[in-house]
Amino acid sequence: MEQSFIPQKIEIFKESGQVTWQTPSNIALVKYWGKREPQLPENTSISFTLSNCCTTTTLQYKKRENKQDGFDFDVIFEGKKNEAFKPKIETFFKRIEVYVPFLKDYYFTIESSNSFPHSSGIASSASGMSAIAMCLMSLEKELTPDLTEEFFYQKASFLARLGSGSACRSVKGEMVVWGEHPEIKGSSDLYGVEFLDEVAPVFKNYQDTILLVDKGEKQVSSTVGHGLMHGHPFATQRFAQAQENISSIKNIFTTGEIDAFITLVESEALTLHAMMMTSQPYFILMKPNTLEVINKVWKYRKDTDSKLCFTLDAGANVHLLYPEAEKETVQQFISKELAVFCKNGEFIHDQVGMGAKMLVDKP
Repeated sequence: MEQSFIPQKIEIFKESGQVTWQTPSNIALVKYWGKREPQLPENTSISFTLSNCCTTTTLQYKKRENKQDGFDFDVIFEGKKNEAFKPKIETFFKRIEVYVPFLKDYYFTIESSNSFPHSSGIASSASGMSAIAMCLMSLEKELTPDLTEEFFYQKASFLARLGSGSACRSVKGEMVVWGEHPEIKGSSDLYGVEFLDEVAPVFKNYQDTILLVDKGEKQVSSTVGHGLMHGHPFATQRFAQAQENISSIKNIFTTGEIDAFITLVESEALTLHAMMMTSQPYFILMKPNTLEVINKVWKYRKDTDSKLCFTLDAGANVHLLYPEAEKETVQQFISKELAVFCKNGEFIHDQVGMGAKMLVDKP
């Protein structure tokens, strides 16, 4: 299958140009934790694509006079040249070069900005790497105009995965499945696919408020964290559990059983952290305020019969998920009761979105 992503013939006729894409972050409901080379998941995951938390990337490209061995690019982040991001992008380029053979034919300027604070615990690698992948695919389409839309997005997700695993789920919306699963048509370990089964109205336009409990650098990188699943005493059971939970959530989306959704999503979040707490070495990535928020959410749900629930990424911040019908009351609760547990009272209101968008003019 990977062979189909290697272009048969590309003519480097485009001297220069630029393209801009805006791609969102995503939040996994059934978590991916544990991978094998090259960036392949040990279990299937499914995520909500977000809308407001996104990366905007402009790729400027100019044909090189003399094609040399190395890649030639600069990174500008939030208006300033950024050398710190270059090694990760260099690694990304090495991984994808066979599929994007024109990489060394151009000098690139990669100019990016986030709609959310960097190192805020939101999956910036997912939005950032998918944005670069979308830009590179736009250039490929210039060089090989007969690419179909389906192939364009499939290969973009495939490339994004090689930059950051979860980035392959940021190309499309509203829900994306990554990892082969017998009950999800077209699912693959190589790229994300839209979840196209029936979805009950209550899960449409779902809301996600991200509470910025902790805004520092991660205690442990995702790459290291995934690696700790090798030889983990509970890894086999965890991977089997995730596959079962994909079957369960597929049914939940069809039937609209929101209480079952709450139980599954919160269990998945706590299981992710349990895996880290029982690895060698072990980590506790929650903060005291993470637990305060969780207990407040549970109490609020009990007192009001709300359908508010939480999920977590591999960090301290809390994603609060709730139906659009509860938007006003839940957001009042967040402002009055939960903002106090956030760094500087910061939180971000978001909702399910439709995936990557090409921007005609650089904003």
